[in-house]
Amino acid sequence: MTKLQETYKNLTDYVKEITYLESASALLDWDQQTHLPKSGSDYRSAQLAYFAGEIHRRRTSAELLDWMNEIIHSPEFDQAPQEIKTNVSVLKREHEKSSKVPDDLVQALAHAAAQGHQHWLDARDKNSFDLLAPPLEHLFKLKREQSEAIGYTDSPYDVHIDDYEPGCTTRFIKEQLGVIKKDLVEITAAASNASAQPNSAVLKANVEATEQQALSLAITQAIGFDYNRGRLDESAHPFSTGLGPDDVRITTRYNQQSFKESLFGTLHEAGHAMYEQGLRADQYGLPSGNYCSLGIHESQSRLWENLVGRSRGFWHHFYDLTKSHTASAFDNVPLDTFYNAINSVQPSLIRVEADEVTYNLHIIIRFELEVDMIEGNLSIADLPDAWNQKYKDYLGITPDSYNTGVMQDIHWSAGLVGYFPTYTLGNIYASQLFNKANDELGDLNKMFEQGEFHSLKNWLNTNVHQLGRRYDAVELIETVTGEVASSKPLISYLRGKVNEIYEL
Repeated sequence: MTKLQETYKNLTDYVKEITYLESASALLDWDQQTHLPKSGSDYRSAQLAYFAGEIHRRRTSAELLDWMNEIIHSPEFDQAPQEIKTNVSVLKREHEKSSKVPDDLVQALAHAAAQGHQHWLDARDKNSFDLLAPPLEHLFKLKREQSEAIGYTDSPYDVHIDDYEPGCTTRFIKEQLGVIKKDLVEITAAASNASAQPNSAVLKANVEATEQQALSLAITQAIGFDYNRGRLDESAHPFSTGLGPDDVRITTRYNQQSFKESLFGTLHEAGHAMYEQGLRADQYGLPSGNYCSLGIHESQSRLWENLVGRSRGFWHHFYDLTKSHTASAFDNVPLDTFYNAINSVQPSLIRVEADEVTYNLHIIIRFELEVDMIEGNLSIADLPDAWNQKYKDYLGITPDSYNTGVMQDIHWSAGLVGYFPTYTLGNIYASQLFNKANDELGDLNKMFEQGEFHSLKNWLNTNVHQLGRRYDAVELIETVTGEVASSKPLISYLRGKVNEIYEL
């Protein structure tokens, strides 16, 4: 064993120990959102804050930095395998950023985020923003302190988007969302004004939660989610989490009057989970075995939820199965009618139930609001009114309650500031990746008709998942597709589908 290999082994052994702590913390968080008794939330918050502090201290240790510097300055480094270069460069960047944040602030953020889950549940239970406002104010205060501790050039929001999309900036997000906002509004208006309108009423079937669960399990298993390495549970807000290379969990929620809410939510989370299951197990916990960025992660969830799950080929294959799990509610509904209904464009209040076109307007609203809050241009007290005004301006509708408005998402209560724009970045990246896979594999829609989904899954394993963090998101898209990151394929896809369904 060479000196570099010996030092690298010390480094990776240490990082894998940190990963054990992160996995334990993630398990505590999963339990909090699925099974934790209400009275256990205070102690759980303290547990999660403790783990966050321990993880932060280890991630920013001088010992870790010494090993990385020794490897980088080794005469052997230039000839080292790519995975070593990736792991060391990414870990060093994270070390430099994390080291700027004091331990007490890290623990305060973790504690506030953990308590935020219960505050959000309590506020929703009473439909009271007054209950949520004080803890939300505290969280954003801590987030602004984090911005100042790390430092920024243009906007304090840069610090937070970088947590999810390394190297990305507020300016880049504004440019991307600004380009598509006008197109989205135009496409939405064209659908609303079209003479041919899908019959969305056919989807209003009363389906028991047990049947919805059985349908979701059958479909997600068929498209490639490995239930020997994962599971499906119920939570107030759907999410996925990776607890280890062979333990990836997804959750959903059931609405007896809207079966598609759970189905598309589960498809979304299964897309995330299949990314986690496709990572390199031998590099688990290291950048080479980690996901590229949250935007790329969202590209996987949005790809399976929409580009696959709302395709004609998908429903050609799964419609009979769906009928068998929905009390024959669709026996007299032709496939084309059903397909048009699940792809209808209609402004709505709830983000997770939104169609493919208007969904991105929900994201733009949240992005603009959280930038204003972080930059100090919008107070928490004024947030509900600002939210309602943007919904009126962008979607032409106004929330009738806090629960259908500003309190519908858990993200801000959980401290996930900077997360929302990655959904639309995911849509942008997903369209480009799907087009490339279709070029290389053949007509994917015809494959879906035959129940063939594994070719696409294997293509994603090879071209996205297995690359880990070798590239940043924009580099990955360009490397895989041969094109720069662009919203044009997404807009072309959305416009084409709307023109087809609305006979424009």
